[in-house]
Amino acid sequence: MALPAGTTKVKEIRLTDNAYRLLVIDIDGTLVNRYGTISDRDREALSRAQEAGIQVALSTGRGLQATVGIIRELSLDSYHISFDGALVSRLDSSEEIYASPISKELVRQMIDAAHECRVDLELFTVTHYFVERETWSTNAHRDFFSTYSTIVDFRQVWEQERILKGGVVPTSPEETAKAVSFCSQLDQHLHLSLARTPAYPGVDFINVLAPGVSKGKALEKLAAHLEVPLSEVIAVGDGTNDISLLTTAGLAIAMGNAEDEVKSIADYVTLDVDHSGLAAAIEAIL
Repeated sequence: MALPAGTTKVKEIRLTDNAYRLLVIDIDGTLVNRYGTISDRDREALSRAQEAGIQVALSTGRGLQATVGIIRELSLDSYHISFDGALVSRLDSSEEIYASPISKELVRQMIDAAHECRVDLELFTVTHYFVERETWSTNAHRDFFSTYSTIVDFRQVWEQERILKGGVVPTSPEETAKAVSFCSQLDQHLHLSLARTPAYPGVDFINVLAPGVSKGKALEKLAAHLEVPLSEVIAVGDGTNDISLLTTAGLAIAMGNAEDEVKSIADYVTLDVDHSGLAAAIEAIL
């Protein structure tokens, strides 16, 4: 039964006439709840989807290091989208379908702007999480994402490293004002996006990416490689950085905890992450 966008009555959705072959899901706020865990119901639903022949891929703003544990935990031996769309690869990054790193010159500009605005910039590669000092964010990355920072002088690494994503995480009004100034210097040259996690309500994780990078573009690359038509892709997400992902997929499902802007473009709205909304959607589709 096709229901209007915005419905939360997932149990009434019946889409068995559609031959969906790829399920792409966001992590924080979609798969992982505020406690940093994945519900048993969600795990079982993902297993059922795989048993039904649907490939499952993660699509996250996290770096690959912060995704490793979940990929292994759920035995998702496929390709995944990380760094908010800057990389599509297997777990160990030995096979990359698509990568869009930030150019050396733009990395230099980003570092200069961070120093000028006095913001704590973070730089991510496939294997490293670089910072210039320990902050609230480095503690959060360690405690919640199991990602450990490496303290460096950015001026000594920007030419040598392939930077896939920059990040700024303001946690006070003063830091937010500095972050706004920083972003205003870059938004004409780089792509900026916001990500959030239920574990840290009210905290914006600002992603700084190469021009043109998005989860939606990464999904196009992934689907083409797997030879799956976009019409046969299901995408599930909750954040504004998931909008391009949802609008690219054949079926867009927003979580019940998603922002209104995300819900407005979704085909369906499921339950929230703390009530296994992902599982509810999968159960309705299978």
